[in-house]
Amino acid sequence: MNSTRAAFSRLVVRFPFLRGLRFRLTVSYILFFTVLLTALGLVFRELLVSIVYDQTAATLEEEWGASKGYLRFENQRALWFFDRSDPEESLIVNRIRRVYGITDSKGILLERSDIYRDLGSDTPDQVERVLKSTTPVIVIRNDDRGTPYMIRQGSAPDEHGRLYFLAIGRSMGEGLRTENQFVFRYFTLLPFMLALCALLGWWLAGRALTPVRSLAEAAHEITGSNLKVRIPLRNARDELDELIEAFNRMIERLNQSFAQIRQFSTDVSHELRTPLTAIRGQLEVALFTAKTPEQYQDAMVNALQDVEQLSNIVRALLLLSQAESGQLALQMSAVDLGNIAGEMVDQYQIPADAARVHLTADLEPSCSVHGDRTQIERLLSNLLSNAIKYTHEGGRVRLSVNKDGGFARLVVEDTGIGIPEEELPHIFDRFYRVRPSAANPVQGLGLGLSFVAWIVQAHGGQIDVNSKVGKGSTFTVLLPLERQSVKLPSAAPVEAAK
Repeated sequence: MNSTRAAFSRLVVRFPFLRGLRFRLTVSYILFFTVLLTALGLVFRELLVSIVYDQTAATLEEEWGASKGYLRFENQRALWFFDRSDPEESLIVNRIRRVYGITDSKGILLERSDIYRDLGSDTPDQVERVLKSTTPVIVIRNDDRGTPYMIRQGSAPDEHGRLYFLAIGRSMGEGLRTENQFVFRYFTLLPFMLALCALLGWWLAGRALTPVRSLAEAAHEITGSNLKVRIPLRNARDELDELIEAFNRMIERLNQSFAQIRQFSTDVSHELRTPLTAIRGQLEVALFTAKTPEQYQDAMVNALQDVEQLSNIVRALLLLSQAESGQLALQMSAVDLGNIAGEMVDQYQIPADAARVHLTADLEPSCSVHGDRTQIERLLSNLLSNAIKYTHEGGRVRLSVNKDGGFARLVVEDTGIGIPEEELPHIFDRFYRVRPSAANPVQGLGLGLSFVAWIVQAHGGQIDVNSKVGKGSTFTVLLPLERQSVKLPSAAPVEAAK
């Protein structure tokens, strides 16, 4: 066994295609068709033998019936009565008498043909069993040359009711020669049929593996900077199409993951540059120009403020990155959205009063959703803080919660400065901030609404925003009321509707 494996290993090294799936599929085809065609040949052979047997038996039955019309028994003698001038009757009788034998009830031979003599004699016991049998007896005997004969044995009565043993036979040699010729020709052609099956199997295996080769070629082309490779579907709706579709979806997920990594790197380098530059500037000023303890203290205070801003950016980036990559698990439970909204309104009354903004709420009781309380609080906190931040003194911010069909509708509307229409599609992008103006001097990190969009998507909801410059903004969030399985999104946050 080990020597066989070693020989096969050397053969594979010399001919690498032997280890290929195409070769193994072709070998499987050949083995399958070898077994199939061999079995078919054997079945057809048995079928031919059965046909020869049935045809010979039917012929013997006809000749047996004909013999009763020509054979008579008188004084222990068998006499054949037929018109010798009639060629048809002569042919029938001669054909019957070609292979036949007649004995009395004790097995004493009365007549037999030369061919029947070569087939062997019937013993008295055999004769007795045949005469007692109520059904005809069929036996197969071979002559000296091995040619098989079918013999029909039975009883023939005389006019006094005495029974005689009668046997007539028929050669099966011609039919069996036909069967032998079929077997010889069939199994002679079998290697050529298997060779044709091998060629067909090689071609079919090549066609079947074409999509697999395409997958392999596409996989070789994939790099971190080239994730746009897609394999077209064959529209056969088979397992290979499922494999191609799964491969394309995998590449899409990889592309999104790499895009998130690239975006994260870009965002970090961009957002950390400003506070780091400011910290360095403050420290250099203190180092080269400060002369009094007060000046050093001012420089350190300014540097600490920039460090705090830097820490906020890093924490926000890490949290958002965990959320978008699916690492932030939601603790789902039944929560009353109205109660949470009421608590958040109470929490933001103080900063609203400080900004001289009128904050009100209109909350429908028992508006329960299946969600993560912490993330829903973060959603409300971001929306309320933005609304208060961008609303002038004397303005109004209103939070409402009510049921809308199978959803809980949460609306935050303000009378603030509003958002330009051309910037609405981008406000949920990370680090996107509306361009500053005289009416909008406040600038944030540009991460709050990214969190809002992710939280809404993670809860299976949707968010919409309408805004007009100088008249305010309205954020509408729909969250499903019914409990359902929630799959954390790994794609970028959803965009706002225009």
